[in-house]
Amino acid sequence: MQRFTRVKIEEFIQRCFVSSGLPSNDAATVAHFMAESDIMGKDSHGIFRLPGYISRLKAGGFNKNPNIKITQERTATALVDGDNGMGHLVVNYCAELAIKKAKKTGVSWVGVNHSNHAGAAGAYAMLPLEHNMIGIYVAVGSANHLPPWGGTEPLLSTNPIAVAIPGMKEKPILLDMATTVTSYGKVKVHAQRGIPMPEGWMIDNEGKSMTDASLSDNGFLLPIGGAKGYGLALIFGILAGTLNGAAFGKDVIDMNADKSSSTNTGQFIIALDISAFMDVIEFKKKIDQVVSTMHNSATMKGVDKVRLPGDGSHAAITDRVLNGIPLPLPLLEGLNKIADELNVQALD
Repeated sequence: MQRFTRVKIEEFIQRCFVSSGLPSNDAATVAHFMAESDIMGKDSHGIFRLPGYISRLKAGGFNKNPNIKITQERTATALVDGDNGMGHLVVNYCAELAIKKAKKTGVSWVGVNHSNHAGAAGAYAMLPLEHNMIGIYVAVGSANHLPPWGGTEPLLSTNPIAVAIPGMKEKPILLDMATTVTSYGKVKVHAQRGIPMPEGWMIDNEGKSMTDASLSDNGFLLPIGGAKGYGLALIFGILAGTLNGAAFGKDVIDMNADKSSSTNTGQFIIALDISAFMDVIEFKKKIDQVVSTMHNSATMKGVDKVRLPGDGSHAAITDRVLNGIPLPLPLLEGLNKIADELNVQALD
C-alpha cells in the first residue's frame, strides 16, 4: 500500500482527463470531487473509478463538452439537463444553483436528468454548509443490483442519500449511505484486492450468502433493514429518477457493462438555509450539544465510544491529510497502465 498526497492524486486525475479530451477546467473540477471522495475515505468512489471513467470517455459514453442548462424553473425549484456530462460537473452545477436559490427562498430543490455517476454523495451534501445551510443529496445508482423485496429481478440500485448538518465547534454530522447494506463500488474494491466480502452484503439467486466478490455479477445486494431499505430505494429512485425524467427501474443502464450509452442518471439536491428556521449560531450550538451528548453517552460492553454519522470520514480526512491517500498495488498498477496508454506522467 503506497500513499500519495491529495495534490498528487488530483493532478494525476486531471492529466488523464485532459489527455482524454476533457477541457482543463472541467478536468480540474472532476479531479477535485474524486479526490474529495478519497480524502473522506470513500475509496470506492474516488480514483478507483478513473479507469471506468476513462473507458467511457473513449467510448463516447460521456459528453466531453456538455451544455448543462435549466429546463424548468420556479422560485425555489429547478430541473436541470446535464447533457450527458460527467456527473461531478452536473451535480456541482445543481448544488451551486440550489444554494443560490435557498439564499432567497430559505429552501430549494434542484433535480437533474441526463447526468452520470458523480462519486461520493457526501461531497455534494457538504457544499451548502459553508453558506450556513443543511445539504441533502439523493441519486439513482448507476447499475441495478437490488431486487424488490422478495423478488429475484434486479430492478433497483443502491440509490444513496447524503445529509450534512453543520455544528459550531464540532465536526458536521454527515450521513452518507446507500440504501443497500454496502455500495457496489465496495464490492468491486474487495474483488480487486482479492479479499472476501463480509457475510450479509450479497446473496445469490437461492438466497444463500455470498462472500466471493469476484462472483458478484451472479448475486444481489441486500437492502438495509430488509423491506424498509427496499422501500427507501424505491422512493429515492422515484424522486431522483422518475420525477426528473431520468432513468429508473428497467431503464437504468449499467455504466460498467455499457461504456457508450447515455445513462440518463437522475439526482437531486436540497439546500435549507438555517436562518429561515432559527438563528444560525443557536442552531449550531444545539448541534454541538447533540454531538457531545451522543459521543459521551453510555456504551455497550466492548464499545469504546458511540459514533455519529460522519465520524469515519472525519477520521479518514485527519489521517489522509497528514499521511496521504493509500492506494493498493493492484489499483496503482492499473492507474499507471492508463497513464502509459495516455502518455501522461505516472503516479510515483
